[in-house]
Amino acid sequence: MPLLLLSLDDTLLDRAGAFRAWASDFLGRLGAPAYDLDWLLSVDADGMGSTWDVAEGIRERYGLREAAIDLVEEIRGELMSRVRLDPLTACALAIAEDAGWVPVVVTNGETRQQEEKLRKTGLDRYLADWIISEDVGVRKPNPRIFAIAAERARMRLGGAWLIGDSPEADIGGAAGVGMRSVWLHRGRRWSEPRYAPTRTADGVIAAIAEVMASR
Repeated sequence: MPLLLLSLDDTLLDRAGAFRAWASDFLGRLGAPAYDLDWLLSVDADGMGSTWDVAEGIRERYGLREAAIDLVEEIRGELMSRVRLDPLTACALAIAEDAGWVPVVVTNGETRQQEEKLRKTGLDRYLADWIISEDVGVRKPNPRIFAIAAERARMRLGGAWLIGDSPEADIGGAAGVGMRSVWLHRGRRWSEPRYAPTRTADGVIAAIAEVMASR
């Protein structure tokens, strides 16, 4: 039974789409120009930036008196209410599990926030386990977090695959421990010369199909 490690945001769940939808609505309420959406998306950096930095950037740019903590809570709450599990993704995970794969999420982020996403979307029902960086004290691409995932699943990393969208955190992390990987390109070109994904796919369903075809 091989191990299948998967990233969470923008791999299993469309975090970028949820943030864009909130940002568009929020800027509309402020009466901000349409081009400010690109600015706000760049500040968020696909969730790689701190939500606190996003909130402070908004307060400074628009001269808001709203407390940063209130903006942070709004952003987190809105993302949670907008993110959804695609039924086809759930189906692909169930098929992979039926075929003998053991799906485990490995994600960077805050434990409370990431676990809430897993449970509220129902994604937790399709996973053997999940590893969250805050909970274990180490972040991707550190090899230790992948070792912890294997330990939790009582499996070895040998023969495992990783699916993710981040060139550094996911594909670089997989390369660091000798795992095969599938990169979700999301319309981007691969540009990292130090390592490369084993496969490339345009979405997680296609990525899971690539992994299953490898056996």
